[in-house]
Amino acid sequence: MRGLLLAIALLLALRLPFLNHPIQGDDVYYLEGAQHAQIDPLHPLHARYVYQGSEVSMRGHPHPPLNAWYLAALLALVGDVKEAPFHAAYLLFSLIAVVAMWSLARRFSPQPVWATVLLITVPTFLVNGNSLESDLPFLAFWLAGMALWIRAVDAGRLTALIPAVGAFALSALAAYQSVALIPIAGLYLWQRRRQWRPAWVVLLTPAATLAAWQLFELATSQQLPAAVLSGYFQTYHLQRLANKASNAAALTVHLAWILFPGLLLRRGPVWALGLSGAAALAGALLLDPHPLFWLSFGIGILTLSVLLSCLRSADPDEQFLTAWILFFFSLALVVFFAGSARYILPLAAPLILLTTRRFPTRPKLLAAGFLVQLFLGLGLATANLDHWQGYKEFVDSLPRETFENRRVWVNTEFGLRFYAGAQGGLQILRGQAVRPGDVILSSKLLWPIPVTTGGGTPAPLAERTLTSAIPLRLIGLESRSAYSHAMHGLRPFDISTKPFDIVRAEQILERKPSLSFLPMNAPDAETQIVSGIYPLEDNTWRWAGPRAVVLLKSPSQPAILEATFRILDNSPGRHLRLLLDGVPSAEERYKSGGLYTLRSAAPVRATEGTATGVLTIDRAFQVPGDNRELGFILVSIGFR
Repeated sequence: MRGLLLAIALLLALRLPFLNHPIQGDDVYYLEGAQHAQIDPLHPLHARYVYQGSEVSMRGHPHPPLNAWYLAALLALVGDVKEAPFHAAYLLFSLIAVVAMWSLARRFSPQPVWATVLLITVPTFLVNGNSLESDLPFLAFWLAGMALWIRAVDAGRLTALIPAVGAFALSALAAYQSVALIPIAGLYLWQRRRQWRPAWVVLLTPAATLAAWQLFELATSQQLPAAVLSGYFQTYHLQRLANKASNAAALTVHLAWILFPGLLLRRGPVWALGLSGAAALAGALLLDPHPLFWLSFGIGILTLSVLLSCLRSADPDEQFLTAWILFFFSLALVVFFAGSARYILPLAAPLILLTTRRFPTRPKLLAAGFLVQLFLGLGLATANLDHWQGYKEFVDSLPRETFENRRVWVNTEFGLRFYAGAQGGLQILRGQAVRPGDVILSSKLLWPIPVTTGGGTPAPLAERTLTSAIPLRLIGLESRSAYSHAMHGLRPFDISTKPFDIVRAEQILERKPSLSFLPMNAPDAETQIVSGIYPLEDNTWRWAGPRAVVLLKSPSQPAILEATFRILDNSPGRHLRLLLDGVPSAEERYKSGGLYTLRSAAPVRATEGTATGVLTIDRAFQVPGDNRELGFILVSIGFR
């Protein structure tokens, strides 16, 4: 047991310094589910929250409820979200993963100690193990289920299958991709005890668990979570060909860094080396000429090539480990869309086992690979800590009266959203009416949405540039890293000292409107738009919702009030009304789509100084892939 105790000691040494890690990434959404579970324990995913300016239901979340349930239990026990106790509780999943890896290494690897500590130093394991997301819970129960299953099949005892059933069920409640256990574990059973019928029944546990949860949700809420998730996939175009292509390239790059590349380059068929070289050259020419990308892409192709050659092995254990890797990697290519490194974390264990088994390496080379992984993983984890710590410190640096005496709108996601929300900040909606005196917190990086300032102008209160002395980036303003998402680049991480993000707090100051007639492309249009009007398009017009509100400079004499707009042919709305300071000025019902101008029948007198112009339509609509509520296209509005 000394080897296992050594691995656990290493794990604790690497996890304990990060116990105070701030809330990051998708932690905030799981915490939304945990908070909802305090009032509806059976349905944590019935939480609703604002995401990128639109209200969404967590029923379409891409993970089942296990992680939200676990966080809900911690929240009920601790009483509030506290970083250190929560991360300490999540150590359990890292421990389960390490013990399961030790069991698998004793079965498959001639060097079980090296195999186990190599898993601990996988960069993705080090970084994502410091989050409250579902990656480590899923990995823990995936590896535990596989280890228990293999022991049960090797022993041939019916009672030994019972713990495997529990681990399989928990892995299914942690992630949909747990169904990959069925063909992978089924291969092991086919190789060794294909006539053992009870085991084939147990093998269906992940699918049965997911089906039971889906039916429970259908019976209690009349909705299938999988159907809601499918709808979000269509709404956000997550399965577009471009997304799938970048996902495939990014996952290939990440495959190169699951295990230190030098350990894989020691031996491989000549044709694999040639193929990887050609892939590296093609990647440099077509995708990204940076050496970090094309080297990683070439090594990823080399890894896949070596794995394909391993399928011809006469050793059934090597066949099983290879099939485990290739099947899960293929599933990741088909199912996922963002190319995140954490997607293929379940491949780390079999890749390490196969490498230490098929290519026995001298301890000095293993030690070198271990040290490189350790320093890289710690560097990435520390840079990641610096990034998310910056959001917490920024919110803490704001004067207390910022949240006590004003409405504070949060125009961002993730950590800044969580810490500002904990102080009373409100998540901003698309088309939200922001009034003078309000404060807006925004991030340049984390998906800010366009905001109309309701007749005011933003004045800076505070600004901070988030950076780190460690020249590694998982995500950043000028980073080309695909570690979390391939939308910004395809490198496994980035080597840079550029800022992670720039965050701002701005107060909206009142500003009198300068224009009596407001074209939508006027330079001052943003300061006179109050609500219901979206960003400028084609440098001419803007989409508006069912109610568009603007401020206008009152003319010195009564004047005609008019609005020019376009109604689409397929728009369900036809009846439009034009109002001045709440009083109807003109209205018309149009028989067909087209470009129209609606005018008041006679000159109207506005409130002295500033007037409010409103244009409404009787029915709004939405189009696929757009969460906005649309009514008409607005070209101009004001006094003539």
